[in-house]
Parts: sequence; C-alpha cells; structure tokens
Amino acid sequence: MTAPLRLDRGTLVMSAVPACVSDFFTWDARSQNYRARGQAYRAIMETLRAQGLSFKDDAANFAKLELSVARELPPYAHQLGALRAWKEAGRRGTVELPTGAGKTLVAQLALRDTPRSALICVPTLDLLQQWYSGLVAAFPDANIGLLGGGSHDDTPILVSTYDSAAIHAEDLAGKYALLICDECHHLPSDFTRVIAEMSLAPYRLGLSATLKRSDGRERDLDTLLGPVVYSCAPGDLAGTTLADYREVVIKVRLSAGEQARYDGLIGQRNHFLRLNNIKLGSLDGWKQFIMSSGSPQGRAAMLAHREARSLAYGTEGKLRVLEEILANHPNERTIIFTDDNATVYRISREFLIPSITHQTPTKERHGVLERFRDGSYRILTTSRVLNEGVDVPEASVGVMLSGTATEREYIQRLGRILRKAKGKKATLYEVITEGTSEERVSQQRKGQWKPPGAAPTWEDINAPD
Repeated sequence: MTAPLRLDRGTLVMSAVPACVSDFFTWDARSQNYRARGQAYRAIMETLRAQGLSFKDDAANFAKLELSVARELPPYAHQLGALRAWKEAGRRGTVELPTGAGKTLVAQLALRDTPRSALICVPTLDLLQQWYSGLVAAFPDANIGLLGGGSHDDTPILVSTYDSAAIHAEDLAGKYALLICDECHHLPSDFTRVIAEMSLAPYRLGLSATLKRSDGRERDLDTLLGPVVYSCAPGDLAGTTLADYREVVIKVRLSAGEQARYDGLIGQRNHFLRLNNIKLGSLDGWKQFIMSSGSPQGRAAMLAHREARSLAYGTEGKLRVLEEILANHPNERTIIFTDDNATVYRISREFLIPSITHQTPTKERHGVLERFRDGSYRILTTSRVLNEGVDVPEASVGVMLSGTATEREYIQRLGRILRKAKGKKATLYEVITEGTSEERVSQQRKGQWKPPGAAPTWEDINAPD
C-alpha cells in the first residue's frame, strides 16, 4: 500500500510518492512531504488506480446526494447537446451559451445526473439569490445553502459568490465533487482562481455567454475547469430557443464644434503618450498611463482622454436618434444601455424614463424591475449594472447608446431582448459616433476593421473610465 493521500491547506500531501504520479508533486522541505495542487486530485487518483496501486484516500470528503426533481422542464436541443457533450468529456469542461439560452438549466441537469456534493460559484449577490431560488424549486428536498451576502452555510449543495469561495477556498477544497462556475470568465483572476486550483472536484462545469477576457486568461479555463465542450452563438438559436432578432447600426456624426474639440483632446493625449513613450496596446501601457496621471501633464492628458470619450459616447446626435427610435416603437418594452451613469441620468431626466445604475439602492432597483416586468414601466435606461447577474424582465427592443466595447458586453445586452415569446421579433440598435474610437471598436468586434500595420489595441477593446 502506498502512503495515504491527505489534504492540507488546499494542497494534496503524500509522505512518499509512487513514480507514476511523481510529476504531479513537488518536495516541501518545511513539512518533509510531497505536495500537489488540489486540482490534480482526479488525475492522481486515476493514475494510481490504473497502476493497480492500493492507497488510502484521506483527502476527499465528498457526499452522495439523493436528488428528486420537483419540476421537469423539457430541455431544448442545445441544452441536451451541452449536457451530452459535457458528460462525454468526462464531466469536465466549459459550455458557452448566449444570454437567455438557459445555462442554469444545463447546470441543474448536470447536477441531477452527477448527484454528488456541489459548489456553485457566481459573481454577484443577485445571481446568488437567483441560483438559490432556482435550485430550491428544482430540488426542494435537497439541503442547499449560501456562502456570501451574510450567509455562511455548510451544506452538500452550496451556492457562493466567487469572492467568498476564494476566501474560504482551503475549507471548501475537499468537500465538493462537482464544481460549477457560472459566468466562469471571472474565475481566472489572481484572487478567484484558487477556488479551482485548491478544489479536489473531479467534475467541473463552466458556464458563460462569452469566455473572452481582455487579458487573454480565458485560456486558463482549459486547466481550471476543462476545455470548451459545447458552444453556440445567438444566431444559432434565433427563431427556435431565442426570439428572432435583427441588428441595426446607426451612425451619428459629431457636430463641427464637437469634432474639433474631440480631435484636439485626442491630439493632446497622444502628444503626452509620445513624449513619455507610452503605448496603449496592452494592460501595461494603460497602467503606465494611469500611474503617470499623478503629474500635472499626465492628469491633463487623462482628463483629455475622458472628455473625448464622453464626447463620443454622449453627443447630442445620439439623443436625437434615441428620440426617433422610441417614437418608432411606441408600444414595445425597451431597454436603453449606456456606458456611464452620467448619460443614464441625463436620459432619465430629459425623457422622463426610470433608471438603474450601480448607485441605485437594492430595494429601489427591485421595485423598478418589477414595474418594468408588469408593464407599469415600458422603457428603462441603465448602465453596465444590468449586463450580468441580474434577472431582467423580457424586452423586445434594446438600444446600445454607448459602451459597445467588448464582445461579452454586446452578447449580454443582446441576450436581454432575446427571450422567446410568441410572435416576438426583437431589435437591437447600436448607435455609434462616426470618426471616433467607438466606431473602430464596433467594427473590430465584428471583424470589419484592423488598425493599419498593427493588431487591435487593448485601448480599443477595453478603454478605462
């Protein structure tokens, strides 16, 4: 018999390591033991068993579950396809489905078919409550708990925020056989990746509408959760699972005065960047720019950048276009998305439209969404706060007035209007300012534009506030 396999502070420990698994372990001189990351648990176990070695597993403390499903929602073909692909991949991998395509049901089906203790990680408190409510409805006899938002339960099915799971990663590491990460593009960050690295979970499921990150770390998901096993785009489901939709791009021009001001501000910023040899083609470049804003010249350049951005995002021409769009859809439920709170409040004030930002208190936000749901409010304007992690009532018209930067943001906003309804035809308007970085960003996302002689810059992908 080999030495026992133990768990210590999120790492696997053996006092003596068989040669067949030696590549997973490193020697720890302080404890006089060999250590491996928790996420190597499955590979180590499979290798030891394949070699016919007898060993004692003191590391895992997984629980078997008896799950009786209270409601049988008939899955769509893409949901069954995602589940089948995940199971064929050894119950390990990532599923990429558009917002509104029912990722939560895929997870519930995976949990039903893998009845073991499960940890579900989500990015926001809103999603924490939504997942908890959905799991209780699906599995009413199961012991389901929460970690985060003031709760600290110890249950065989635990829904946690990423932040709370990362803080308690060592304690959670050996308890859960199934790790489900919703909006899993959050997982690879420096703070939260320990959830997967320490976890022994042999079964892992990642869910996201789009995996892309500005830092390229979505590649780490292959080792943290498993590679993409199933993926589909909004267009693949339009007219079947999701509503039919059309996309309309409307370009507006800055006035002569606005254009002159914009060009002057961009010129001022770029002059400072050239003098200081700062290139905004990477995260490091942006860090340099932000750090340099402590000097008077750097601060002036940063203010010029922000004012130029505000001009592109908030030109008067966009508000005139918005007025026309609203007039053309007098009876349809509409969500207006902007990039910043100032534009939200301006639209709310000038068009007498209810608004939601990150500054909106929770109870007020809930009340606004309920009135939007029951039809008391037909139009709602919001910033990025409703992009992710909030159950937004059905709408058929979306207006992206600004903030068209990332593919994830675009897909999330498109998903807000794609929930299926009888006879529904959804429309997503993208209003962009011609001749500014906003136009280049939109074109780049659609693969229509490349800067001459260079790859697209991080500035265009994710310019900071």
